[in-house]
Amino acid sequence: MADYSPTAPTIPNLRRRYGALDTEWTSWRDVYGQLSDFVLPFAGRFEETDRNLGNRRYGSIYDSTATRALNVLGAGLMSGMSSPARPWFRLGTADPDLASFQPVKLWLNDVQRRMLDLFQRTNVYQFLHSAYLELGLYGTAATFLADDFDSVLYGYPLTCGEYRISANYRGEVDTLARKFQKTVAQMVREFGLANCSQAVKSLHAAGNYDAWVTIYHLIEPRADRDTRKGDAANMPFASWYWEEGAESDKSYLRESGFKTFPAICPRWQLFGSDIYGNSPGMVALGDIKQLQHEQLRKAEAIDFQTKPPLQVPAALKNRDVQMLPGGVTYYDGAGTQSSIRTMFDVNLNLSYLQADIQDVRQRINACFFVDLFLMLQGQDQTQMTATEVAERHEEKLLMLGPTLERLHDEALNPLVERAFARMLSLGLLPPPPQEMQGQELNVEFISMLAQAQRAVGVNSTDRFVMGLGTIAQMKPEALDKVDADQYVDLYADQLGVDPRIIVGNEKVALIRQQRAQQQQAAAMAAATQQMAATAKDLGSIDTAQPNGLSDLMNLTSGYTLPQSYQ
Repeated sequence: MADYSPTAPTIPNLRRRYGALDTEWTSWRDVYGQLSDFVLPFAGRFEETDRNLGNRRYGSIYDSTATRALNVLGAGLMSGMSSPARPWFRLGTADPDLASFQPVKLWLNDVQRRMLDLFQRTNVYQFLHSAYLELGLYGTAATFLADDFDSVLYGYPLTCGEYRISANYRGEVDTLARKFQKTVAQMVREFGLANCSQAVKSLHAAGNYDAWVTIYHLIEPRADRDTRKGDAANMPFASWYWEEGAESDKSYLRESGFKTFPAICPRWQLFGSDIYGNSPGMVALGDIKQLQHEQLRKAEAIDFQTKPPLQVPAALKNRDVQMLPGGVTYYDGAGTQSSIRTMFDVNLNLSYLQADIQDVRQRINACFFVDLFLMLQGQDQTQMTATEVAERHEEKLLMLGPTLERLHDEALNPLVERAFARMLSLGLLPPPPQEMQGQELNVEFISMLAQAQRAVGVNSTDRFVMGLGTIAQMKPEALDKVDADQYVDLYADQLGVDPRIIVGNEKVALIRQQRAQQQQAAAMAAATQQMAATAKDLGSIDTAQPNGLSDLMNLTSGYTLPQSYQ
């Protein structure tokens, strides 16, 4: 066994800690289970043995509207917030003057491109999409980010029920606990045979590699550590793995630590001091259950009309009756009472039920923001201008504003910061300019949704410039109020333009200086040419004949007066 810190918690204390976290989560168990049953049955693991359960089918779902709406929400957030096809964040500095310095801007842009390339080569976009689905359904998502030798960073997405969380006094998630199972072979490969319990060693020796073993994992702030030491046992966040039947108080599978919290745990919406978030799925749960009920009743009503209950003469009991179209059944009987007929007249009007079903579907789609992400699908685009489309899009995006800010703070920002720190520690980033020494970096999001929210400022700038152009036609001096350089920088910033296509202030000053010198040289050349032409014209005048030039020469030479004075 490794040499553990004497201040490390004992396994009984860790078990009690997990128990307290589990008690906090238990009150959500029922609503989580209903959401899984009626929307996404394969999501959610509410027991550690819930794995590879093929019998968890869509048996409770008679109408898939909610499932499809959740998929639209997940895909919309994925493409709108963190699309693999375009940059969705950029780095900046707290000092705006430094951020506008061209070498710094180019370095930040280079770092951004390298980080986006890293995200493409790892499973970042896979676990982000899973997190968006979990957020839309359960209101809380969790991904464990582990350092990886091959891919630098690797995310392990956790589904609802697999984890428990807690938050600090600021409401920030800083504790993650898990209870899960691994096979004997997986445990030996990950933790080493020497660190496993005697029971696991016996199973391994017997060749029972596929037996399942329950494991606990707890990550939380380390309360007692030596800040002068930088080893894993003294890092700000502690991590412990142990088996369910650990043999001693400190028989950990692994004890380690992290400099920062190694998990991403965003919440959709919080109220008060809640730890777990609320979701669109919770808002729509009543409508979802109503829709399933109405679809079942509609199917029953259709069955009543297509295959109604019958009254059959007793003479046909235990005899073959041909109920298919064209079938003939012979029996002895007389009178109307001896005929086969329906038990009661079935003539149900389904129009009211169908109208209500359509209304419920619209409410479910609205809860999952389908009308936002598929806005243009239901519009007659031939009757809409581009400006109207943009304005409608921005208006609907206001509904997601608070959620986007929370997801930026609790999901994407921690991901970018952890990836940057990991790449920096491995020397995967270019050396920064001297001006960046000791400077803090800021993360700014430029995804489609983030840009759409900021488009209000872009539209304001456009309207200002258009109005100014109208005024300038009557009062050209109005253009003196516009700083063209600041306008270009601000507009490019609002649109998230790649800084490589914007010329830096220093280079612009040099270009303008060169242009002024060229203009000055051209003016001097033109003046010289004009003087030469004048001299040439004067040289061609015949001074032997009386004229203005001969008079001027005679006057300045002092020989004779001009003819007009003689």
